[in-house]
Amino acid sequence: MNCVFWIFYGIPIVHPDSTLVVTINGVGLGLEIIYLTLFFYYTNFKNRRTILLVLTAEIVLLAIIAAITLVCFHTHNARSMFVGIVCIVFGSLMYFSPLSIMWTVWKTKSAEFLPFWLCLAGFLNGVCWFSYAFLKKFDPYLAITNGLGGIFGLFQILVYTYYTLKGKSSKVE
Repeated sequence: MNCVFWIFYGIPIVHPDSTLVVTINGVGLGLEIIYLTLFFYYTNFKNRRTILLVLTAEIVLLAIIAAITLVCFHTHNARSMFVGIVCIVFGSLMYFSPLSIMWTVWKTKSAEFLPFWLCLAGFLNGVCWFSYAFLKKFDPYLAITNGLGGIFGLFQILVYTYYTLKGKSSKVE
């Protein structure tokens, strides 16, 4: 969902001169489609049904957002603001989702449930896109979303490091 909204944000009728946003998120969407196709092929009927229901809901939501954007907002600034806010919401949810495992990490006092490489990738992705938001013309929607992503990723790395070091020190004692 995140890539789809950023692609929509980057098209010329919404936010001109965002070729890189469209291209990178186009690649991301392609990878998501490949992953979902493979998962769909190898999973059971119940999971297939769930995937189809979620995809249908996502397509409906995208159609509603696109219709509202094109019908209700008539300038690039207004369209960019509306779709940018939608992107902030979905981008933040994407970056925030690995934090859902934090309760388990805290409860077990172990980082084994926290995937380090996912945390690092989220951090680096957030930092790169946050930096990009300041190139050329400042883009607050990219900056807010990915600034939060960088912060969430850094927090996860710190938690991972803390519990990894704590686990090693308790084994020594």
